[in-house]
Amino acid sequence: MRAAPIALVAAAFMAATTACARSAEGEAASQASAAAPDAALQAAIASDARPAADRARDVYRHPYESLTFWGLTPGSTVVEIQPGAAGWWSNILRPYADATGGRWVGINRLADFEAVADGSADMVLVARAFHNWHRGGRTDAMMETFFKILKPGGVLAVEQHRAAEGSDPDATAPFGYVSEAYVIAAAERAGFVLDGRSEINANPRDDRDHPYGVWTLPPTRNSAPRDGVATDRPTPLTEAERAEYDAVGESDRMTLRFRKPA
Repeated sequence: MRAAPIALVAAAFMAATTACARSAEGEAASQASAAAPDAALQAAIASDARPAADRARDVYRHPYESLTFWGLTPGSTVVEIQPGAAGWWSNILRPYADATGGRWVGINRLADFEAVADGSADMVLVARAFHNWHRGGRTDAMMETFFKILKPGGVLAVEQHRAAEGSDPDATAPFGYVSEAYVIAAAERAGFVLDGRSEINANPRDDRDHPYGVWTLPPTRNSAPRDGVATDRPTPLTEAERAEYDAVGESDRMTLRFRKPA
């Protein structure tokens, strides 16, 4: 076999060198792109525009870790279910969407779903709502709606006060808790696939045995009506009770990621 001319060898070497350089540049650009959403998310979480009371709860709710676990990406259309007036997640997600060219939609009423076309959402976030839906018999209907509005491959993100496995939701939901099995079964009935489970928001100090259920814990801090008080309304914790439950912290919560099959 004849040796390749020097010019050809040199040309091949230059081509390989150029390809490696382009590959390295592409990898660097990819890494920079991947870092950008982290920076935008960190900025939204650290923003002084968030209420101080919201930021104080980050130690319990782990917003950065939770949102990255759920797979939030820049430019996403995120539908938040029942964000309420306080909007704890909204105060992160809305500015993040604005900063990255995405879209945030808050759904508080069934009529609000009209603003979301079927198959248009990248993520649906449900935080601390399943206990209410169970009591109202609405869990399956809500899950079916989420499945419709998500894109194929879209994510259903769940944060929920967690009851013990094997517990009866009829008994636990009035106190704010349902089991992981309950949520997973409801999601699978709607067509979702469980894509990930995390213990980011676990709290082993929460024994779920509180006078006013999960609402005894921070940030609500209420107790059941006192003896002799003819009302169904809760009463604030005493100073001693507050110290006891503040030491527990916020609830033990499941953190689940479901996906709509592509």
